Amino acid sequence: MDPKRWRLDGQLALVTGGSAGIGRAVARELLGFGADVLLAARDVAGLDAVRAELLEDFPDREVQAFVADVADEEQRRELLDWVEDFGEGLHLLVNNAGGNLTKATTDYTEDEWRQVFEVNLFSAFELSRYAYPLLTRHAASCIVNVGSVSGVTHVRTGAPYGMSKAAMHQMTRNLAVEWAEDGVRVNAVAPWYVRTRRTSDKLADPDYLDEVLLRTPLGRIGEPEEVAAAVAFLCLPASGYITGECIAVDGGFLRYGF
Repeated sequence: MDPKRWRLDGQLALVTGGSAGIGRAVARELLGFGADVLLAARDVAGLDAVRAELLEDFPDREVQAFVADVADEEQRRELLDWVEDFGEGLHLLVNNAGGNLTKATTDYTEDEWRQVFEVNLFSAFELSRYAYPLLTRHAASCIVNVGSVSGVTHVRTGAPYGMSKAAMHQMTRNLAVEWAEDGVRVNAVAPWYVRTRRTSDKLADPDYLDEVLLRTPLGRIGEPEEVAAAVAFLCLPASGYITGECIAVDGGFLRYGF
């Protein structure tokens, strides 16, 4: 076995939404495989805390942070300009930033549902396009999009969220085919309930938690590290013949039957 197939030494990764939850876990996982990591998020204090934590745990790796709201066009461009200043191009892009506002379909204002799309879908599409020249500086590079089971089946997240994640999955397939000849692989992961700050309120309701667990064959809530492991696998040279895929990290939720 060639151990280099399971390493990311010398590779530079950009992780959006990197100040907490899945993004933080992804950054840690990639660092563990030898990558250097650039973090982006809106939360200044959270971003600084995560960077300090990761530098302490991985003193031999480079960890840099940039405060940006990737839902904002100007800030997206500033972020990629910052990445380009490192002069190495980019090997890995993880589009993890996302958000939601759960309402009945008829209760959304136009600004509200459009903002869900801006955060979840348009930011990932634009960052992928902006990152393309940096990714193609290398013979092999990849993008991993953090989608959701909401983009595959109905869950109680609200229509705009599910629509945006379904579109992200399709974007993954399209870019994978279009950019394959350029050496850029594009894949996605689709988590079900994962224990993060965003899900803590809902999962604190014991009745709701019971409903979730009854629909989850493995009978438990996922952890951010389990999503991060799937993301990291898709970044590794060992997965070099995988592109255009969406891997569910859902405890069997999407395969539940009766």
